[in-house]
Amino acid sequence: MPCIHVPAGEPWLRLHHDGELRAEQRQALQDALLLGTGTGTAAPRVAETLEKLSRAVELLEGDAALPRLQPLFVTVDPERDDVAAVARYVRDFHPRLLGLTGSPEQVRAAGGAYRVYARAGPKDEDGDYIVDHTVVIYLLGPDGLFLDYYGRSKTPAQIADSVRRHMQTYEPLPD
Repeated sequence: MPCIHVPAGEPWLRLHHDGELRAEQRQALQDALLLGTGTGTAAPRVAETLEKLSRAVELLEGDAALPRLQPLFVTVDPERDDVAAVARYVRDFHPRLLGLTGSPEQVRAAGGAYRVYARAGPKDEDGDYIVDHTVVIYLLGPDGLFLDYYGRSKTPAQIADSVRRHMQTYEPLPD
């Protein structure tokens, strides 16, 4: 499995769903991340993915031996998913789920860092379109290191078990 790492000094968080500009450096976050991507106008598969992500986080929350796990949703459709839309969308899932959006360039850069595929299809007569995109959940260590990914076939319990194993054996990258 290739190693994907966002350098600790690179600001990669964009506009948070509460409307504040969040440009914290990745290192400052210091949480492991369970990250899902998609659109807030979404197909049911994105909601299913975020429900699964949320449930996996719930299964791990009581384990004091593990680092805090931050659930995160990053839109791949910044044209429709502005701050208000993302805020409405994330309310339906885990209470700590952060929703991130930004300019099309920022979203493309963040997606590219994690090898997320996203492409908007042609617009119909009403201007509506479908975004084809990667549908997986990523596990990132506290230093931004890609640890694993979970496809649609994984259950919340399987994801939680895998996260637990990764976090119990996790060693940060040397400085």
